Amino acid sequence: MGLFRRLFGSGAPEGFTGSLEADEHVLASAAVGSSWLVATTSGLWLPDPGQSGPRRVGWHLISKATWSGNALSVIEAVEDGMAGEAVLLRDLVPQRFVLESPGKVPEVVHARVTASIKSREHNKTAGAWFVQRKVTGRDGVVLQVRPDPGTDVERVREIAASVAAKIARLRADS
Repeated sequence: MGLFRRLFGSGAPEGFTGSLEADEHVLASAAVGSSWLVATTSGLWLPDPGQSGPRRVGWHLISKATWSGNALSVIEAVEDGMAGEAVLLRDLVPQRFVLESPGKVPEVVHARVTASIKSREHNKTAGAWFVQRKVTGRDGVVLQVRPDPGTDVERVREIAASVAAKIARLRADS
């Protein structure tokens, strides 16, 4: 444990039960009922409605986060397989968190999600979003591909593998 953390604590709010990594720092937090929504350098800790404790979602797995009124809506993505070096994503059902006192949470979430995106393009022919993102703790970027609803996923998988191979060749040539 670092000297700063020993002297000043993790910065996590009192009552937060998540286990932060040694190099993970709290950037903002807000109460959600009796639980906490905590934004850190590594991701967004979401309260777990199953009461098994909070869980962290990496910034690269948040497809969309919007602030409206007093609520933050978050669409989390899960990795749904590989297509060559590309990661296929599938969006989960949006979650809505009412924050009575949001503090810096909306701004921090917006900034971190946006900063994780290095490029993005919607390919209408493939019917998918192609997004290059920085993943906390890893060098370089990862190509993520999120098929549109109703799209032929196997076709998207083939196109994504081809695009990932082209990107790899371009990186090798530079």
